[in-house]
Amino acid sequence: MTAIRTVLGDIAGEDLGVCDSHDHLFFRSASLPGQELDDADAAVAELQAFRALGGRAVVQWTPFGLGRGAERLAQVSRAAGVHIVAATGLHQRAHYCDQALVDEMLPKLAELFIEELTLGMRPDAQPAQPGPRAGMIKVAGAFHHLDAHARATMIAAAEAHHATGASIGIHHELGTAAPDVAALLIGELKVPPDKVILGHLNRQPDPHVHLELAQTGAFLAFDGPSRANHATDWRLHDCLAGLAAHGHADQVLLGGDTTTAAARGAPGMPFLLSSIRPRLGDSLSEKFFVHNPARAFAFALSDVTFALSGITREARLRPPGRCRWGRPCRWWPCGR
Repeated sequence: MTAIRTVLGDIAGEDLGVCDSHDHLFFRSASLPGQELDDADAAVAELQAFRALGGRAVVQWTPFGLGRGAERLAQVSRAAGVHIVAATGLHQRAHYCDQALVDEMLPKLAELFIEELTLGMRPDAQPAQPGPRAGMIKVAGAFHHLDAHARATMIAAAEAHHATGASIGIHHELGTAAPDVAALLIGELKVPPDKVILGHLNRQPDPHVHLELAQTGAFLAFDGPSRANHATDWRLHDCLAGLAAHGHADQVLLGGDTTTAAARGAPGMPFLLSSIRPRLGDSLSEKFFVHNPARAFAFALSDVTFALSGITREARLRPPGRCRWGRPCRWWPCGR
């Protein structure tokens, strides 16, 4: 049995609905000072505008340590009436103000990812309660190559995938190094291709590269029409049509990737449905926004339930309803 893990709980894939497959409700980056997404009311308003056009789900790719609002996402989802899938993971070093945090987490990334997928996401502010469970892993490559940081995070992401079945979404800097990522994750680390989401391919609108990537079996994400500094929107529809013509329409995902407050509403999440969807036609729209996300973000519940086999064995010796720290577990009977 498979499910989509949202911040309000697991749902069936068919209940996900029209989905923005890559966006941000909360985000803070050292590379974007003064442009933080940190307003819960604004996040609700953005989701409501998306819902008014038929949107029903948003996947937030903000990873660990970048102000993802883990403890606020459930409330935002309820207020807006929109499903939210949240992410664990680690971005490029340049995005983190606290480099000591990155150094601390790198040696134990796989454990962090598995913890957040199975127990709950660590909150932005301490000592807040853990947030809901993450539903995907987000990592990042470097410009035209994979540096040591990228390789380390991807190795950890692969380990967490093999433990939980969760999908891995990858930020490609200006759309580059996607073939290197596919070779590492799919070829070397044996992550199933349908659990790999290659992001930002719109930023390198090369149809030959897109076809090469499609042949790996991975999902291909075209995400970022909210980015005024990426002047590739005019190539988007030709790229999508080319993939569809070669039989790869079942691998395409679309997202807004709103990362600054200024981008909300200009064009923001609604742009996907108000401007991009009408040009696709009903058949491709249904695939890109409904059927493909329902497969891309699904994983087997049994994989997640028994992810931490050592902890699960220990859990059998504990009283029901107690986590590995001996505290009441709000996710019992998860077996942790």
